[in-house]
Amino acid sequence: MIVTAGGVTLPALFQSHMVLQRGQDIPVWGWAGQGETVTVEFRGKKYSATADSNGRWQVMVPKQKAGGPYTMAINDKVLEDIMVGDVWLCSGQSNVDVNIERVYPQYTTEIDNYNNDKIRLFQVRTKASVTEDKSVKVNIAWKTPTKQNVWTFSALGYFLARKMYEETGVPQGIIQSSLGGSPIQAWLNIDSLKNTDYYSTFLLYTDSAYIADQTKANNRANDVWFNTMNITDPGISGKYAESSCSDESWNTYNQYDNWSWARHKGKPITGSIWLRQHVNIDKAHAGKSARLLLGTFHDMDYTYVNGKQVGVTYYQYPPRRYTIPAGLLHEGDNTIAVRIIVKSGMANFFKDKPHEIVFDGDKTTVPLSLEWKIKAGSLMPEGPLGGKINTNNQASVLYNGMIYPLAPYAIKGVVWYQGESNTGNPMEYGGMLTKLMGNWRSIFDNPTLQFNIVQLAGYMDYSEKPQDSTWSQLREQQRLSAKDDSYATITAAHDLGEASDIHPLRKREVAERCAMALYKGIQSPQPVRMEKRGDNMVVIMDQPLQDSEGTGDMEVFSNGNWQTVTGKAHGSEITINATGDKVRYAWKSNPINATLMGKNGLPVIPFEL
Repeated sequence: MIVTAGGVTLPALFQSHMVLQRGQDIPVWGWAGQGETVTVEFRGKKYSATADSNGRWQVMVPKQKAGGPYTMAINDKVLEDIMVGDVWLCSGQSNVDVNIERVYPQYTTEIDNYNNDKIRLFQVRTKASVTEDKSVKVNIAWKTPTKQNVWTFSALGYFLARKMYEETGVPQGIIQSSLGGSPIQAWLNIDSLKNTDYYSTFLLYTDSAYIADQTKANNRANDVWFNTMNITDPGISGKYAESSCSDESWNTYNQYDNWSWARHKGKPITGSIWLRQHVNIDKAHAGKSARLLLGTFHDMDYTYVNGKQVGVTYYQYPPRRYTIPAGLLHEGDNTIAVRIIVKSGMANFFKDKPHEIVFDGDKTTVPLSLEWKIKAGSLMPEGPLGGKINTNNQASVLYNGMIYPLAPYAIKGVVWYQGESNTGNPMEYGGMLTKLMGNWRSIFDNPTLQFNIVQLAGYMDYSEKPQDSTWSQLREQQRLSAKDDSYATITAAHDLGEASDIHPLRKREVAERCAMALYKGIQSPQPVRMEKRGDNMVVIMDQPLQDSEGTGDMEVFSNGNWQTVTGKAHGSEITINATGDKVRYAWKSNPINATLMGKNGLPVIPFEL
């Protein structure tokens, strides 16, 4: 999307209601006819530039103090309601994408009742590009944080703006530029990856004819796969979704026993699986509207109540929260049917999620059973057919399409929350994160640009034994990269995760920790060094800890093995009742017993020494 102003073209960031960064010279740029004079008027002063041979022009508005609203005139176009304050770029993968709609049940009252015209939000649409693109795609213009405006906006960015405004009292602007599932290399300048394996793959994606042909073939293969599944699914002709369907002969399984119901001849079922259960509704709630909560599961589903489709979700992560319209539920027996479709992997329900019907009026809940009548539908080969191609995940393409066109807009700092997609090769992550910070500081023309790195949250089942966790290795790469950078901070989030959900919902708490680091420099305690003292090892931390008679998930490497050890925390030291060559803390994918805390109320960060 490009916004035009008379004969002048502006980047999409320059719109009414925008936030400009205080305390920095502010670049204002765009395009016009070669040699055309462009005049920018702001707060009673005028700044002029002449478009160069490429039509690009730029003026620098001198540093401004926080305030507003102001107007900006660019030739004959007037941008209104402009604030001056702090601007933050929130980027990364799906834990930045997780929006207010997803976390709303966690924070219902405070979202419903919050509005602040000193906060403005801007969302960049997904755009992969093999060349550095100048235009910005947006889902929304700069908007204030009403419930309606923030429904699809990053929950992390929303809560960051609120906390930063609370701390500073100055206007806040949040730019969200993120994409679920994206690896870090997609956000890097290609020049910084020329000596890596990613570069040759990137070059393949520069052949637009090949990409177009392969994409068309893959789309067709996907259509053929789904059409074949629908034709061969007995649940379609047998009307398994209907209340009238008899399920007495179906086998009954607990939803978490997927090794029984989601397998056929010892292999995971790919194709469709039907699940049914019956729910009794009393007379007082018959005919009332409600919400059906089914948690989350792998992978896609079509869900029906009494034969009527109430919802569909196309991939595994979003919580199933479906509206049951008034008049659909009746007194007595009601049928819920779910058609799960799996293209790869094995169907499964994520644990610790709500499974219930919640009535809209009095909020009465009717719990669902964990027991379902289950029957296989269509048994398909793993699909869709065809080669795999993903234009969004290749090296540099998101840097080109979603970061480069934002620069050199003046910003205060970056919150980077990403890494899940790089846990397959965690040891290369630190070097790429360092390159990313350098790339972005260069294009934003700000060598001291702040970065706050959010560590990976806890995920997957807890391991009682020492664990060679790639998630822990990547967290350590994040920690060391931030530690070695004078303008970077780290935010620990291992204690805010969920074992069964890679997208934990406690985004307000993460955002508040980011704000503490960005505004006050307050971070989790980190190790400085390790000493041997007699029969003990002592880890000296960079700040005081809360006293503790235990050390939780602390391990020592001795005699060729990692061993869980005991100890205590006092002052700025952790004393371990063992000796060895190495020590590590919270070194698990989901370190739920890592309970050491700093005096500042933040958890001790996972580390290895």
